Amino acid sequence: MQIQDNLMDPSVISDPYTYFAEIRTNDPVHWSDDFGGWIVTRYEDVAFAFQDQTRFSAERVTPSRKASEKKKKELASTYNVLSHWMVFNDPPKHTRLRLLVNKAFTPSAVEKIKPRIVEISNELLDEMANNEKADIIKDYAYALPILVISEMLGLPKNDRDKIKKWSDDLMLLVFGAVDVPDRHEKAQKSLQEMYDYLHDIASKRRENPQDDLISAIAFAGDGGDKLTTDEIISTCSLLVFGGHETTTNLIANGMMSLLTHPQAYKELKDNPSLISSAVEEFLRYEGPSKAMIRIAKEDLELGGKKIKQNERLLLVQASANRDPAKFTKPDKLDITRHPNQHLGFGRGIHYCLGAPLARVEGEIAIKQLIQRFPQMTLEDVQIEWQPTIINRALKRLPVTLRGTSS
Repeated sequence: MQIQDNLMDPSVISDPYTYFAEIRTNDPVHWSDDFGGWIVTRYEDVAFAFQDQTRFSAERVTPSRKASEKKKKELASTYNVLSHWMVFNDPPKHTRLRLLVNKAFTPSAVEKIKPRIVEISNELLDEMANNEKADIIKDYAYALPILVISEMLGLPKNDRDKIKKWSDDLMLLVFGAVDVPDRHEKAQKSLQEMYDYLHDIASKRRENPQDDLISAIAFAGDGGDKLTTDEIISTCSLLVFGGHETTTNLIANGMMSLLTHPQAYKELKDNPSLISSAVEEFLRYEGPSKAMIRIAKEDLELGGKKIKQNERLLLVQASANRDPAKFTKPDKLDITRHPNQHLGFGRGIHYCLGAPLARVEGEIAIKQLIQRFPQMTLEDVQIEWQPTIINRALKRLPVTLRGTSS
């Protein structure tokens, strides 16, 4: 059977689940000329590749094979910063970086900032209540996590818009918006601006430490081992980017799922104690991470296919999380689903560092939004998704806030 080979086709961006289900059924480890590698779609294969770091590498910060030598030189500084992101590193460097920043994102550490997350949520909802309509993403889903991670890092509140601009431009490169012609230039410019901005703040924290995450990272050490300046700035830029991008999409995608499934919306509104299992279901059903890339470290076999050393693999969480071999009625939104062993945050050593924070922010944000605006409805508009290979992100989510309660 001939499978369409275009990950950026508008129909695939709009509905990746039907496309990947076809691959999963007919050719679960599928060679794609368009991607230049293997598309892996079954739950068991995706989970296996995530967990086996001896044969699958996360180190993929290199220019495109199609890039000219001039382009490679122009992008050298960009790839230098990204090369220090722990998500793009294997052990031992990954282990070292993760250990030095892990304490800030443990469940107990996140528990301490929950009251502040509630306060920020209420402040944003108070602003929304002044209007009859809102864009859930612009007015809430983006604002809450960027304010939370900015406060944790010790960044000024008034800088959130330019931080968002930098992050949006960087997303075009990191998440594979291959149809955007100037994505490299935008990412290069914004990453350099972000680097200079964070370098200035980190330098000040080294001279005058504060009770914030940048200070903790700047002075983090284990047996005399400390992060270099480049590692400090790169790690902070990763936390700025990852600390709000995933959570923004978790909140927005979760609300979109509820608003298009009125029964589930009513069920959660009537029984708020379901919020934890609901968030897990949003991560499975319409998760913010659509896929992740790995590189084969050696010749190997996966799903009956022979993979050669250095070939790329696209591990498709969006498909694995809808695999009927793992989940009953996988295409149904079930906010009471249990167990729910989704791969929304990955698995293995690269399991999302910020997962505890994202879960808490998602639970608070969605629960309070529904309680404040119980009669909220989705505007009658076409739902548009960002055209990227890696993440699942809405462009906007316009709603009517009728029947609000205070």
